[in-house]
Amino acid sequence: MRTRIKMCGMTRIEDIQCAASLGVDAIGLVFYPPSPRAVSLEQASTLAKACPVLVDKVALFVNPEKSLVKEVIDATGATLLQFHGDETPEFCQQFGMPYLKALRVSDKHRLTTALKEHHEAPAILLDAYVAGTPGGTGQQFDWSLIPKGLMQRLFLAGGINATNVADAISSANPYAVDVSGGIESAKGIKSAQKMTDFVAAVREISS
Repeated sequence: MRTRIKMCGMTRIEDIQCAASLGVDAIGLVFYPPSPRAVSLEQASTLAKACPVLVDKVALFVNPEKSLVKEVIDATGATLLQFHGDETPEFCQQFGMPYLKALRVSDKHRLTTALKEHHEAPAILLDAYVAGTPGGTGQQFDWSLIPKGLMQRLFLAGGINATNVADAISSANPYAVDVSGGIESAKGIKSAQKMTDFVAAVREISS
């Protein structure tokens, strides 16, 4: 099965256009103000208009107010929601949309417990655990901790780039890989060359 590609933390129209031209499956917009990749509603609305119809627009939140999620959906036409905080299953489900629940991996027991709590999530995104940081750290975690039965709904993140994505796919066999820092020249600024190299690496191992 072809591994899907999500490129997150988009802040520029040209980066979205590059991702689309490379055949990326989804782009992510961050609505978490402490993040260097965060965008405002106005910025997000403009960026969303640059996203082709067949590319999913993912809105990323960390413990948001319900009203913010609704405002973002209205402003961007987001097709997928991503929750990176301590959101309950009930909170994630209330919007009537498909969503990713991000879990930060520190050890197998905590991961197993979190997966049981969010067993109804359409998709699970696994990222590295770094104390005090909800995601986007560029740190890799131990892929051997990933349960085998998760693969059909697994989005794999955490320190992935063009040089290690083939190993990540071989090890975890995820439905999709999620990259942000690994395709950047600076935080929030994507590199067209790194994006190209990343897609080529994924296609070579999974096509």
